[in-house]
Amino acid sequence: MEDIDDSGLTQRALTAAHLYYVQERTMEAIAAELATSRSTVSRLLAHARATGIVDIRVRSPFDAPQRLEESIARRFGVVAHVVPVADDASEVDRLERVAVAAAHLLGEIIHSDMTIGVAWGATTAAMSRRLVPKSVRGTTFVQLNGSGNTKTTGLLYASEILSRFAAAYGGSAQQFPVPAFFDDPATKRAMWRERSTRRILALQEAMDLVVFSTGSADSRVPSHVYSGGYLEPRDLERLEAQSVVGDVATVFYRADGSSDGIPLNDRATGPRFDVLRRVERRVCVVSGVSKLASLRGALAARLATEIVVDEATARALTE
Repeated sequence: MEDIDDSGLTQRALTAAHLYYVQERTMEAIAAELATSRSTVSRLLAHARATGIVDIRVRSPFDAPQRLEESIARRFGVVAHVVPVADDASEVDRLERVAVAAAHLLGEIIHSDMTIGVAWGATTAAMSRRLVPKSVRGTTFVQLNGSGNTKTTGLLYASEILSRFAAAYGGSAQQFPVPAFFDDPATKRAMWRERSTRRILALQEAMDLVVFSTGSADSRVPSHVYSGGYLEPRDLERLEAQSVVGDVATVFYRADGSSDGIPLNDRATGPRFDVLRRVERRVCVVSGVSKLASLRGALAARLATEIVVDEATARALTE
């Protein structure tokens, strides 16, 4: 593209987008008006879409996704965003498509002066790579749970996710530099009395929006908490014995949404579910039928106010 600074590029992209999408001018006509080539106009329009100047939405003429959304709303009391994905799509492709839809939804939700909690994991990592930049002021992104374990600090993995969110919206990132699980509940209680930890906990108490997925030991795209060395074999055995179906931010729950009496939760660094339930808007993003049990459990626990889910999983959820 022609050698112009960022502000000039944005202005030309805005002009090209207005001429093309609003005034319905042809690329040739726009090229003539801007005294440039047709290929440059094409790149300007691509830049307008990539940076959020243009937001293209597709409304399906078919009512299957809408019926699923209405059915989920009636049964579970949440707003559903059903993403059309072919049933024969690979699990990785399914995740990417759901992540794109969720990223665009966040672009509509996030505005200035918000505090937003983000749980690390494979799904939020995919979302973070698909965020559409948007200029807002005073937005803070806070890590929901620690990421360290006996093999790694986890700081790089979690901070990359959080940093992408902050960069996309021009906000600040507040990391939570503690392990995902303490060895001893007493150590956690002592750490929670530290002023540096209380600062993060206070931010979590003030969240306006929380973004998360559900973890599942059975997920075909491995949930990071189960595949990243956070759980010992004996932990997995105990979770299975306690009928655990999933976790949100490393806090585990059963199919009925209950989380009491699960000893691992006493060592976990994710927010208590009563803290999450006080957040006004809670977006749960789930991809793949293999996560169905964990999604049902999260809905039973009333952890989400809205979900972003692929069509096959939405069908299974309503069956």
